[in-house]
Amino acid sequence: MDTRLAYDDEYLELFDSWMKDQGFTKRTQQAYLGDVRLFLGNLGEKELPTIEAIDIMRFLTRMRQRGAGDAARNRYLSSIRTFFTALIELQMLSHNPSMTVKKSKVEKNPVPTFLSEELLSAFLQSIEGKYQIRNVAMFLLMSYAGLRVSELHRLNISDFNRGTNTLMVLGKGRKWRVIPLPAEIVQVLARALVERMDARNGAEQPFFVSQFGRRISIRMIQTIAEKYFGQLKGQYIELQGKSFSSHKLRHTFATMQVLAGTDIRTLQELLGHASIQTTQIYTHVGDKQKQEAMNRVSAFIPVGMGI
Repeated sequence: MDTRLAYDDEYLELFDSWMKDQGFTKRTQQAYLGDVRLFLGNLGEKELPTIEAIDIMRFLTRMRQRGAGDAARNRYLSSIRTFFTALIELQMLSHNPSMTVKKSKVEKNPVPTFLSEELLSAFLQSIEGKYQIRNVAMFLLMSYAGLRVSELHRLNISDFNRGTNTLMVLGKGRKWRVIPLPAEIVQVLARALVERMDARNGAEQPFFVSQFGRRISIRMIQTIAEKYFGQLKGQYIELQGKSFSSHKLRHTFATMQVLAGTDIRTLQELLGHASIQTTQIYTHVGDKQKQEAMNRVSAFIPVGMGI
């Protein structure tokens, strides 16, 4: 069994090196390694070169029994497929048994949830404490510039250009995009820099620094958002029982842009989506708003029009 574990560790190390060479983000690397480690731990005595599609299906079924939904199942499958692809490219294996395993069908283009202008304003105004300006700056960039949590985490001081009032954002797939910033956000970012704590590591200059002098982590950003969303739920009865996370701020930005009439191509560039199909989920929000507007109008239509 010890020999088997040694083999698994070797495969995982090779997979990790391959992902780094391919430019996968650190977060994706960690997620894929965790999934594949779990998969390898469920193989029993079976050796990797002898794995068949049925073995992968059994693992996915086991994950379902543990509570994994369609999206989680597909993520496990994606991790396993990428793992086998890596080992084939590294000439460690000759075939990918996961390619014949079908993905689960998930709901296409679900309408994302978002905050109304009133709730967004209440959320931002509820932020207080020693790190108020830093936290307000972070969530302004999510809700009014569309940044992801991971993009806030990676943001450096050098990415903020005061001369042009723009922000260079390193997004998914290590692709850069430039976002013009409203003057109001520029002012808050400038103040956040004045109050910013110096980073312990002088080799890098993260824009947002934690209380420990390190680049603020993704989890810490999420935790801060969860805290203020929790307070918001206590003030608004209509939010009881609903789930809110920091990513809802990005959804809110995209929704506001759609409702303001921003064309889909421009919105795609602002959000940093590789595919326009991903951006199009927000057009459904616009359709829903239009339907609700027309439903309100129907109340004023006279009954009995002589028809």
